[in-house]
Amino acid sequence: MAITDFPRHPLTFGPSPVHPMPRLSSHLGGAQIWAKREDVNSGLAYGGNKTRKLEYIVPDILASGADTIVSIGGYQSNHTRQVAAVAATLGLKARLVQERWVDWDDPVNDQVGNILLSRIMGADVRLDDAGFDIGIRTSWEQAIAEVKAEGGTPYPIPAGASEHPLGGLGFANWAYEVAEQEERLGVFFDTIVVCTVTGSTHAGMIAGFAALQEAGGRPRRIIGIDASATVEKTRAQVSRIARGTAELIGLGRELSEEEITVLAGWAGQEYGVPVDSTVEAIRATAQLEGVILDPVYEGKSMAGLMDLVRDAEIPSDSTVLYAHLGGQPALNAYSQVF
Repeated sequence: MAITDFPRHPLTFGPSPVHPMPRLSSHLGGAQIWAKREDVNSGLAYGGNKTRKLEYIVPDILASGADTIVSIGGYQSNHTRQVAAVAATLGLKARLVQERWVDWDDPVNDQVGNILLSRIMGADVRLDDAGFDIGIRTSWEQAIAEVKAEGGTPYPIPAGASEHPLGGLGFANWAYEVAEQEERLGVFFDTIVVCTVTGSTHAGMIAGFAALQEAGGRPRRIIGIDASATVEKTRAQVSRIARGTAELIGLGRELSEEEITVLAGWAGQEYGVPVDSTVEAIRATAQLEGVILDPVYEGKSMAGLMDLVRDAEIPSDSTVLYAHLGGQPALNAYSQVF
């Protein structure tokens, strides 16, 4: 099937805006940097990249007859906040398992930011002490069973929507959206930089841009910056989801290993804990461009982008598109850093 053949339930305002970041580009003294803003592209609880994924999952939710969406993330999960928003707009219930994925000593970590918004939107939030892992979680499976036992009809969405069969479609379509915007703007982004953890955002991009290249488009680099601190797990998951998504959209060939790039070096030792380069990237982007990043994902991917440009790993004649995936509400749980 072509990407246009899959049913999609619009949750965004339209194509997310693209704009240059001239002061950051000048500061780094290399490639020209632009941003594509998933953080300002939906009216649903501050939006973000998961909203775009959920556009392709909602038709399946509605067809299933479910009354409760069951999902999972950390205390400050952007994904669960967006699931709560989608459930609210569909008139469904949300059961959210919020695990202690981040070893972060902040007394309000489970009370502010994303989790606060989920509670305001009426989600049934269940805290769990389990630590971080990108795989399928026992606590989530238990929550699904509990909804059934209570007489409900659950619709399960795994962490980040990444293990969902349709989880990569939103960002496969993002690639087509980028190509249309390039045509209008008269620019070509030879390098895409994106944060990657559970993997389907990055994987969808890989599949979508590969399909564009097969249709005669120019080649480009899709660089995933790991923020999981479990890079081999993330690389394996990105590879698997990218290949599954490529098959769904009819790529017609196997993706090569060279098309799947996940770089380590900016995640620190633990998921969700900002390191010096994270804070530097957040401050620099805010003070040069007025653009706010979060300390779990975007601060780390921007730190990677900045170093790759400084070190000319991204050549000075490149035009880079930074995928801003949102997540700023989590900053409320990290005030001590600033």
